[in-house]
Amino acid sequence: MAKGTIRYWAAAKSAAGTDEEPYDAATLAEAMEAALARDGRGGEFRRVVGRSSFLVDGDPVGARPHASIILPEDGVVEVLPPFAGG
Repeated sequence: MAKGTIRYWAAAKSAAGTDEEPYDAATLAEAMEAALARDGRGGEFRRVVGRSSFLVDGDPVGARPHASIILPEDGVVEVLPPFAGG
């Protein structure tokens, strides 16, 4: 298990009710499962996270399975929802 920080941006921040929180997990999948299970997190948070992109220490996760992404000690996971713009 590694400990680090999850940072939420834009709609993910709003749905999470915080801009960041700690993780204690071996993989990205485990960290996000724990985040989804936190009290007060409903369907909006699940919906936003399900559509989000992720960076781990600045590296894009892309389409790789989250269970295959090993989290580093003192790492930073960034949750980036789709951005609107023009």
